Amino acid sequence: MATGERRAEESVKQRVYRTLRARVMCGAVAPGLPITIQGVAADLGVSTMPVREALHRLVAEGALEHLDNRRVRVPRMTPAKFEEIIAARLALEPLAAERALPHIDGDRLQQLRKIDADIGEAYTANDLLRSTELNFSFHRTLYEPKAGTVLLDLMESVWLRLGPFMRLATANLEESYRIDRHAEAMDAIISRDAEALKAAIAADIQDGIGHLGRHFLSDGGTNSKP
Repeated sequence: MATGERRAEESVKQRVYRTLRARVMCGAVAPGLPITIQGVAADLGVSTMPVREALHRLVAEGALEHLDNRRVRVPRMTPAKFEEIIAARLALEPLAAERALPHIDGDRLQQLRKIDADIGEAYTANDLLRSTELNFSFHRTLYEPKAGTVLLDLMESVWLRLGPFMRLATANLEESYRIDRHAEAMDAIISRDAEALKAAIAADIQDGIGHLGRHFLSDGGTNSKP
């Protein structure tokens, strides 16, 4: 899980931003609930200045929105916004997978297998925060070999807007996600089949969060209320 542990050669400002960004992306910050500068500063054991800067940065990235001068929150999801996010993922991620395929070696495939196994364990333990974090880690690990900074930044910007809602919507994943699309993607990697890999990634997005998110919103999930 995303923590506030400091990395080597990392400033306090960088650590605070990285930690808050990771927490938002994995759904540790629930949509709609106020986040205060003082509360985050106390939680991370830092002054208010780096927290204020990190929150302003996340607001600029669309991950948070201002309530007032001292509070922000994760925006609530709407059907229109959700469809835009899914469309963006479908445009970016099959392309990233296709570009990465020739550069995925045995070590990276083994990493993907380990992450996929960890996702299964997290779902079994009903650890939705961990499973959301690991799901994004699987996709990032797959795309990294040839994605480049621009493509990865674009995808992570989309994930940042989706993560909090994804945690809510995937509570009943097993009801609709009966085919392991990650396994299909790894099979396509082994066979070096770019079209099959792109199809598996698209199906993973549509059958997973795509289906569940639409169902959650159509049922009037609390995240869809203004």
